[in-house]
Amino acid sequence: MSSTSLSFPSLQLQFQSSQTSSSSSKPSTCRFSVRPIKITASVSEKPSVPAAPAPPLTVSPAEPPSKQPIRKIPGNYGLPFFGPMKDRLDFFYNQGREEYFKSRVQKYQSTVYRANMPPGPLISSNPNVIVLLDGKSFPILFDVTKVEKRDLFTGTYMPSTQLTGGYRVLSYLDPSEPNHAKLKQLMFFLLKSGRDRVIPEFHSSYTELFETLEGELAAKGKANFSKASDQAAFNFLARSLYGTNPADTKLGLDGPKLVSLWVLLQLGPIITLGLPQPVEELLLHTFRLPPALVKKNYQRLYDFFYASSGPVLDEAERLGISREEACHNLLFATCFNSFGGMKFLFPNLIKWIGRAGVRLHTQLAEEIRSAVRSNGGKVTMAAMEQMPLTKSAVFEAFRIEPPVPFQYAKAKKDLIISSHDATFEVKEGEMLFGYQPFATKDPKIFNRPEQFVADRFVGDGEKMLKHVLWSNGPQTDNPTVDNKQCAGKDFVVLVSRLMLIELFLRYDSFEIEVGSSSVTITSLKRSSF
Repeated sequence: MSSTSLSFPSLQLQFQSSQTSSSSSKPSTCRFSVRPIKITASVSEKPSVPAAPAPPLTVSPAEPPSKQPIRKIPGNYGLPFFGPMKDRLDFFYNQGREEYFKSRVQKYQSTVYRANMPPGPLISSNPNVIVLLDGKSFPILFDVTKVEKRDLFTGTYMPSTQLTGGYRVLSYLDPSEPNHAKLKQLMFFLLKSGRDRVIPEFHSSYTELFETLEGELAAKGKANFSKASDQAAFNFLARSLYGTNPADTKLGLDGPKLVSLWVLLQLGPIITLGLPQPVEELLLHTFRLPPALVKKNYQRLYDFFYASSGPVLDEAERLGISREEACHNLLFATCFNSFGGMKFLFPNLIKWIGRAGVRLHTQLAEEIRSAVRSNGGKVTMAAMEQMPLTKSAVFEAFRIEPPVPFQYAKAKKDLIISSHDATFEVKEGEMLFGYQPFATKDPKIFNRPEQFVADRFVGDGEKMLKHVLWSNGPQTDNPTVDNKQCAGKDFVVLVSRLMLIELFLRYDSFEIEVGSSSVTITSLKRSSF
């Protein structure tokens, strides 16, 4: 629920998420059943890429830091104003994100170098960062004994607190701040209080999703998964975490739209919308959009969460947090962190599973249905533990396209950082930046790093989960009040596995088209065994 970087594909957003004193400007199991529905779409059984077993995946031996050469960090920031401006244009337009990083690795022959990160002038006062692009140097970003995470959730700038009720919410707090532990403890309480509703409400919400897709597919021959998934995700979070159905309140079905507009104002400086470059540069990257644009929308969301969060707000008061501050944090954690994560994760999960083809679909359907049958026809936690391929496929999606692409931290003291090839000195106060997709596709750690290998983490492959870093920490670590790892780490993994379970209990296979910002379902084959 609190991570450090998220992406909303429908807006082509690329961003971050995960935070105690608040600077305020203001005082289980479920029975599973599926109703048969006739659909007219068909699926072409094209030959698929076999889901071949992954070879042993081991980390290449690296020299001990003491034997590695000390190397000056290559790269530079250019002239003030002009250097950051050039890098911003390269990042968004001239090169694009992937090439921006890759070209500099080639130029400097190093996965650690200096560069500028957007937005730069006039929004960010200091866009200078040390870029970390390999799986060995990247984890320093999680070590809060060595780095600080204060106000670095979105990177080299911080959105106005007017967008969060005047409070610095949990995602912007460093663990050293007094309010961090209280607010993170509140998030743990929220997750615990809704745990018995998660499986049944997921089934209910995503049954509605698939029925919507089937209707659209029958009428139009294709269905936009990304758009329908947004509504299902918001409904599920409200019903499971707060026991409230948005459609039965004044909020109605407006939640996803209101959240997207609110997020846009926070992340405008680091996104592109596909508008002409001069328009985007002036509208998004040079000046901040005024919070007043979404004040009424935010108030509607706040009123919904305040009315739905009584027991959680009671717990907040017991922890010494005001109901108002707690509600702003609940809204942020649910709408930005959780909804934002699902908005990115689920279409990407469907994309990678869809591309893998019929063979993998059949393997997943067989595993999922067998486990559910052996547990009395119910989807339970015990049943899910009997689905190793399903779990591995979810982690592989997290690895190959992590929902947390950007990570930032500031050195608390002089540091020594090692890549696979060299050791570098970092001075106190310097900003560190990691681009996670390069770290989790490090060829010195993973075999076939650019390929989606669904069973990569089955059996002995589970040892490699320590290199899956999507949650602002290794998958093998756990969130605590003393670190910045996502409070909802296990919740996100659970709902991602539930997505595949719901999908393959209902369908044998499916086909997709992938656009720049959406995933479209082009066929569904109903369950036949």
